[in-house]
Amino acid sequence: MKLSLIVGTVFVLVVAAMFAATRLSGDAPERGSAEAAAVAARPDSHRLSAAPGSTVDFVEFLDFECEACGAAYPAIEQLRQQYGDRVNFVVRYFPVPSHFNAERAARAVEAAAQQGRFEAMYKMMYETQREWGEQQVPMDDRFRGYAQRLGLDLARFDAAYNAPATLDRVRADREDGLALGVQGTPTFFVNGQKLEPQSFGDLTRALDDALAGS
Repeated sequence: MKLSLIVGTVFVLVVAAMFAATRLSGDAPERGSAEAAAVAARPDSHRLSAAPGSTVDFVEFLDFECEACGAAYPAIEQLRQQYGDRVNFVVRYFPVPSHFNAERAARAVEAAAQQGRFEAMYKMMYETQREWGEQQVPMDDRFRGYAQRLGLDLARFDAAYNAPATLDRVRADREDGLALGVQGTPTFFVNGQKLEPQSFGDLTRALDDALAGS
């Protein structure tokens, strides 16, 4: 079975089934597409892939403890393989309050980003999610161990992990998500347009349409 078919099947069976589980109550405010696009992908937002000259932004608001986000992770990697030279892939933090360690995980990723290792820690969180997810005790030491595994300067990591500015950055992402009507994770946008994908093909079609119109 081809990788794309496997990824697509997992996306349908797991993400679609779990999508409603992380929804929060609330109504999405109305926004113009240009305004929404500017909020969804700010100049300082983290980018997994940046395609020179591209005007197409694929944005994911995510929670590293969210099982649906973990299930979607291989699909996003597949999209990056297919579109990474034409599309900017943007990541925004959206820790869900009911996930005990979600905000801590985002702080760990942000602390790693301050040493140029955003993508490495982003991947680490998903690849180890079963080790620390759904725990009701702080996983600070485990996240510090991941920083050590990545060869980060631990003194700098500790300072950034505990800095109010790091938490502010995580919460600013979440506030942008709420302003855009994000009600749970994962939530995807293409050029400010919120997607409601039911299949992997819905994501590729959204990107193909955006590229055709760019």
